[in-house]
Amino acid sequence: MERFGFVGLPNSGKSSLYNALAGGGALAAPYAFATTDPNVGVAKVPDRRLEQLAVMSNTRKLVPASVQFVDIGGLVEGASTGEGLGNQFLAHIREVDTVVYLLRAFVDDDVPGPSDPLECLRILEIELALADLETVENRVEKRRKAAKQDKTLVEVVAALDAAQAVLAEGTPIYRSDLTNEQRAVLEQEFLLTNKPVLALVNVGEDDLDRIPELIAPVEAELAGRAEVIGMCVQLEAEAAQFSGEERTEMLEALGLGEGGLERFIHAAYQLMGLRTYFTTGEKETRAWTFRAGSKAPQCAGKIHTDFERGFIRAEVIHWDELLEIGSWSKAREAGKLRVEGKEYVVADGDVLEFRFNV
Repeated sequence: MERFGFVGLPNSGKSSLYNALAGGGALAAPYAFATTDPNVGVAKVPDRRLEQLAVMSNTRKLVPASVQFVDIGGLVEGASTGEGLGNQFLAHIREVDTVVYLLRAFVDDDVPGPSDPLECLRILEIELALADLETVENRVEKRRKAAKQDKTLVEVVAALDAAQAVLAEGTPIYRSDLTNEQRAVLEQEFLLTNKPVLALVNVGEDDLDRIPELIAPVEAELAGRAEVIGMCVQLEAEAAQFSGEERTEMLEALGLGEGGLERFIHAAYQLMGLRTYFTTGEKETRAWTFRAGSKAPQCAGKIHTDFERGFIRAEVIHWDELLEIGSWSKAREAGKLRVEGKEYVVADGDVLEFRFNV
């Protein structure tokens, strides 16, 4: 399962964000390194499309998509040279697919640490870029020597040279002008700053109406290289203790509207290149996660390997068209179900039924 990890300075709100997503379980304390080992959880991906399909099918069981997330211990200045949790911390980042920078923008005299999100961003990026620079410097000459015998490594050496140049300036790779091709070549090096990034600005309870103002400097600094979301993580964590109408009432009482957590989960899900297709019936309506660009047999394999191995065809209709018609049987009678073969690239929001033979 793909996973995203929270990276932030101590006391930036990482453990509270974990609790907001998981409904509790992580120690949130006002001192550094309350989290020393990563907490791993699974968050359900809210999806109103799934709920509407379940109502249409009068479904007995509803299964949402899910995504794994990791609360990694706080990073401090000097982490790249062993300060704080040092290499242990950096190793945990290498294991995630997408990085969430948690940037503190709340002031609390009882909680140490900077409250300027741009300063938080600066420290995080410099430390991760320095760690990557050391990695690249240790590898590039070895790859260069090997390339004399193995010409397939020439492209790798060129990408490492380009990465070294930008990292030496303190620029993380995701914010550099390296091409998509170069970044794809560098994926095998597992560099920390070559991962997709989402920046979450954690504001105070009294600053909910100032979120656009507080995230604006971060948006300007990142200049479109990463999506920026603002929310009060502590309030979201408190609301997450409730479910259904109770949660809705609490969010409204706190002035959070529908809450920022749902938007955050969707942004992380999309950033990891994940998309959703559905199956629906009286017994079960389920959201299935697949990688953008996957073809029908690969998506069938998400249900069972036999579905992929013996794939014959898929019957397909988009979720909103199916809702408008009213049922799968009516869609078939009206000739609205498309029959797609092995080369069909599944779209986000497709409702599918597979035919297979093994």
